Amino acid sequence: MKREESKQGLAPESLDVVEVEPGAYSVIRNGRSFSIVFDGSDFVIDGVRTAIPPDPRDWRGGGSEVAAGGSQRITAPMPGRVVSILVSVGDTVEAGSGVVVVEAMKMQNELKSARAGTVVSIHVKEGATVGGGEVLATIE
Repeated sequence: MKREESKQGLAPESLDVVEVEPGAYSVIRNGRSFSIVFDGSDFVIDGVRTAIPPDPRDWRGGGSEVAAGGSQRITAPMPGRVVSILVSVGDTVEAGSGVVVVEAMKMQNELKSARAGTVVSIHVKEGATVGGGEVLATIE
């Protein structure tokens, strides 16, 4: 794939991407060569591992991680602002229950519990700005 484009009067940018094998790419950008490998969770660019930030198009009502010890962490999938907290510490929640509403990119997204449990901590307050991956609440 080759692409050249000019941005607001700047010199045109040249980009050439070739998939050399599944998940491995050779990239030439403005005459500079890069090798990029996608390992299923991160990109490795010229041997340097680069974490992939959460994709704002990939909100699936989740935003939760279940740790090995059995606790579930509700996390912000991307930077945003806490609009409302739907539970209190000590509340019992069912799988699929809303826990926190976060606004990002002018969209409000309700983050839900992946399983039944009890809310053991809430790490944010309404109106707080949060970063992607930040823990918002914990359920056990």
